[in-house]
Amino acid sequence: MNYAAQDTRHQATVHPVLQLVELRRIFRQGDREIPVLHGASAELYPGEAVALVGPSGAGKSTLLHIAGLLERPDAGEVYVNGVATSNLTDAERTAIRRTEIGFVYQFHHLLPEFSAVENVMLPQMIRGLAKGEARVRALELLSYLGLKDRATHRPAELSGGEQQRVAIARAVANAPRVLLADEPTGNLDPRTAAHVFNALTQLVRASGLAALVATHNMDLAQQMDRRVTLQDGLVVEVE
Repeated sequence: MNYAAQDTRHQATVHPVLQLVELRRIFRQGDREIPVLHGASAELYPGEAVALVGPSGAGKSTLLHIAGLLERPDAGEVYVNGVATSNLTDAERTAIRRTEIGFVYQFHHLLPEFSAVENVMLPQMIRGLAKGEARVRALELLSYLGLKDRATHRPAELSGGEQQRVAIARAVANAPRVLLADEPTGNLDPRTAAHVFNALTQLVRASGLAALVATHNMDLAQQMDRRVTLQDGLVVEVE
């Protein structure tokens, strides 16, 4: 199925794995209120990569934090795989983040004392997978991302692009349904950024993930299935 075609027939037959419904978020500085989200709504479908574009300060990171259950909205609802999350306990939200959502940030945040394969194993072992099974899956992911020969290297021995691909492998190690990425190629040169981006989008389509990727790189955004932006606190489609 072509997930890039977001027509009514597609939406009627495939359920979104991430739904953002009428999200509102206001930040307060003393007596001053700074509204960021004014009823933002969006849906992400399996195997779909969506670019979230727009200037700094528009609220992209806030939207990603709320979508990833790292922050609660002032109003509205986040559905992950059909489950409403606003009234869940912190422990229940943490459990969903651990199993259903993967995160990739601008800085890779790899643990420097561990090798690439160990960094990818750790989230699986925290979830309860046996060490041997975690290692097998970690090596499979690293191999898929072109890092088979770099698996035993520590982060300091890897290039920036290699480190970010390890971070992507770590993010999807527990087979989440949703991948949220905040400027994942922001610290990379254009050629390396394109390589990392291609690896990410191939993984999205191969695994059926739904990915929302905040980026300032319009060249990369144009290659994704859809582009959205925040305008007056609302999510709007970009042609």
